[in-house]
Amino acid sequence: MPRASIEDLLRAGAHFGHLTSRWNPKMASYIFMERNGIHIIDLKQTQARLEEAAEAAGRFAGRGKEILFVGTKKQAQATVKEHAERAGMPFVVDRWQGGMLTNFQTVKKSLRRMETLQRQESDGTTAQLKKKERLMRTRELEKLDRVLGGISHMNKLPGALFVVDIKREHIAVDEAKKLNIPVIALVDTNTDPDLVDYPIPANDDAMRSVSLFTGIIADAVTEGAQAAKAQKDAAKAEAESRLADQVKEAAKPEETKEEAPVSMADAEKAPEAKA
Repeated sequence: MPRASIEDLLRAGAHFGHLTSRWNPKMASYIFMERNGIHIIDLKQTQARLEEAAEAAGRFAGRGKEILFVGTKKQAQATVKEHAERAGMPFVVDRWQGGMLTNFQTVKKSLRRMETLQRQESDGTTAQLKKKERLMRTRELEKLDRVLGGISHMNKLPGALFVVDIKREHIAVDEAKKLNIPVIALVDTNTDPDLVDYPIPANDDAMRSVSLFTGIIADAVTEGAQAAKAQKDAAKAEAESRLADQVKEAAKPEETKEEAPVSMADAEKAPEAKA
C-alpha cells in the first residue's frame, strides 16, 4: 500500500513545480503538463519514487545507520527538526557548514568543544569566570549549538542524507557524493535529479509538501530501526534460551550406572525363579 495517496499529495500541493522558464530539462520525464506558465509534476511518479525512497531509508536504518536530515530554508526548518528528532536522527536546519562531512574530524573537535562548554555551564564553572569571559563563552556556546546542535550525538558519518532542497543544499549533496553517501531528496522542476540516488519529484517550497515527505521518510526510518531492534531482541532471546537449556542440561544429576551384566549362574536360576 502506498505511503501517500494521490489525494494526500494534491492536498499538500506536491504537484506544483516552478515556472516553465526556470525548469531543468532533466526533469522532463517527471513533468505531467504545463498550466499557466507553471510545470505540473506527475504525482503517480512521485508516489512510486516516494515508496522507493522510503524503503531505502528504512533499509538504511535497519542496518543501524543514521540518516542525516537537511533542510535549512525557512519553511523547512521547523518540520525537518521535528521529524528528525521524532525518528531519533541527526539534523541540520540552520546553515550547512562546509566540510561537515568531508572534514568530519574537525567537526568532531567542535562538538567536543561544545560538550565542554555545556558541562562547564551546568557544573557552575562558567559562572565563576569574569563577566567578559563568561559572555564570550556563552556566545560561543550559542553559536555552536545553533550550527551543530542537531548533530551533537552523531559520532560517525551518516549512512544517508535526506535533503529538502538540493539547489540550496548543493554543498551537502556534493560532499555526500564525494564520500559515496546515498542521498534521498525532494527534486523540484528546477533541479537535476541525477545528482541524488533516490529522487522524489515534488514541490520543495510549500510547507505542507515538505512536512508530508519529511514525515513519511521519518516514519520509514523509525519502522526500519524498530524492525531491526525487534529482530535483534528476538535473536538475543533465542540465544539466552539456548544458553539456559544448556545450563539446565548441565545441572541434571548423572544417570545411575547401568546394572552389571547377569552372570551365567544367575541366568540359569532365573527360569526356575520365574517358574
